[in-house]
Amino acid sequence: METIRFADREHKAFYNQMLTKTRNNDVYHQAFFYAMGICPETRRNIHALFDFKEGGIRPEGLAAPWQTGGTRRLCRLTFNLWNGWTEEGKENRSAPYELFDCGFAPYFFEAILLRYPEYCRSLERAAPRFSEKAR
Repeated sequence: METIRFADREHKAFYNQMLTKTRNNDVYHQAFFYAMGICPETRRNIHALFDFKEGGIRPEGLAAPWQTGGTRRLCRLTFNLWNGWTEEGKENRSAPYELFDCGFAPYFFEAILLRYPEYCRSLERAAPRFSEKAR
């Protein structure tokens, strides 16, 4: 796998710590903890967003008073990457138009790459190039 780009040292440390804590390195956990580690608020409040005992997301964490517009976008993307979750009645808030309208967007792509490694590959390597005549 290519090198993962982290926002800072704390982001990388959180990611590694959470994968160790859950003892699970599958693409779901990788994408989830990568994305949740992007900002300090979600790192500090990870127990409100992930149920470590049951091993699943806690969507009710979206209503927490510490949430901001940016952290809600981050959580919605992360929950969606986990299992396709969308907020009932507010599904449009999980669309790229809404989600990527924040400073975390460059790291969202990294989370998507982690979650879907079989589909997110370089087009240079994935398919032969067509000549101008073939277009």
